[in-house]
Amino acid sequence: MRRVAILGSTGSIGRQTLEVIAAHPERFSVAALAAGENIELLAQQARSWQPQVLSVASSETASALRQRLPHPLPRIEHGEDGLVACALEAEADIVVAATDGMVALRAVFESVSRGLHVALANKELLVAAGHIICRLARSTGARIVPVDSEHSALFQCLAGEQPEDVKSVILTASGGPFWEWSLERMEKATPEDALAHPKWRMGAKNTLDSASLMNKGLEVIEASSLFSLPPASIEVVVHRQSVVHGFVIFRDGNVKAQLASPDMRLPIGYALAYPQRLPAAVAEADTRAAIGLGGAATTLTFEPVDDVRFPSVRLAYRALALGGTYPAVLSAANEEAGRAFLRKQIKFTQIHPIVESVLENHLPAGDDLEDVLSADRTGREQVRDAIRASLHR
Repeated sequence: MRRVAILGSTGSIGRQTLEVIAAHPERFSVAALAAGENIELLAQQARSWQPQVLSVASSETASALRQRLPHPLPRIEHGEDGLVACALEAEADIVVAATDGMVALRAVFESVSRGLHVALANKELLVAAGHIICRLARSTGARIVPVDSEHSALFQCLAGEQPEDVKSVILTASGGPFWEWSLERMEKATPEDALAHPKWRMGAKNTLDSASLMNKGLEVIEASSLFSLPPASIEVVVHRQSVVHGFVIFRDGNVKAQLASPDMRLPIGYALAYPQRLPAAVAEADTRAAIGLGGAATTLTFEPVDDVRFPSVRLAYRALALGGTYPAVLSAANEEAGRAFLRKQIKFTQIHPIVESVLENHLPAGDDLEDVLSADRTGREQVRDAIRASLHR
């Protein structure tokens, strides 16, 4: 029985993690749940799972949550300290990091410091501070298992292999809803258009990043930290069928690929049970059909990224090459610009120019956690300033 703390339990990954746990009550229990403002759903989850510790965004939401729960109340915390309490003080065996942004950085850092098993689903943390977190994990023996489908694919393909035998890795992208759109049409894209993902069930932030292909750019940076890979050995291709999630090419010419249904419960289950595997979260018939073994012919296609319409991947390689706090600024600027688009303050095609401007104007200092957090704040502030200026023209 593994006790699981879920940071971000009301988001898409958090909810699907609870689905996996519910399907395997003999394997997992819930030690702690943390959310932001969605206290109605968190209260429902708390009543169902009886966690030892809960955490929400603020003292006000903590008070509101208390009013929605029966006595005796679990321990209820808030803010970054609450996330740390969920990760470290609920006697969890596994910490699932599924929040957006940098709010869980301290909780993840402390979890890795204690040598815990971390199922990491937060792109921003690995992009901004992956080099610090992964270096720490190697010194403490903490196990970081990625939950992103692409990094889970690479993790599985690399299991048992020698690092020196790896020539390159390839991340696949669905292409999102705009892959076949012209730049002129993308100029008029609405938030509703961007959030209509053809394959995956994700939260708004990750779905928008898929539409811009920034998710692939961020994944390049993640892969570099997770697998200690130089940028030149990481490639991205667009694979519309979303069946192959990653390739590893070895120096002897052999290639490994991981194929599966586009269902996040699969990498979540793998991360929770590692190094074991759970019974299928997806029916075998559905899996066979998804990968082309269901009786009907299936064609798998792979295309290069169009850097003109989707410059995000190029920007990410630039940030990775610059190193230090540049990836943190890239991630923060992208999140803020994306939020402005979802609020209809800017056009979809304005996201990339804003992010690139902030990246090019960044003046790095040191390279520890405080420097990363400072760069994150600076990147966000610069985007907000740029958007305020554009709105007052």
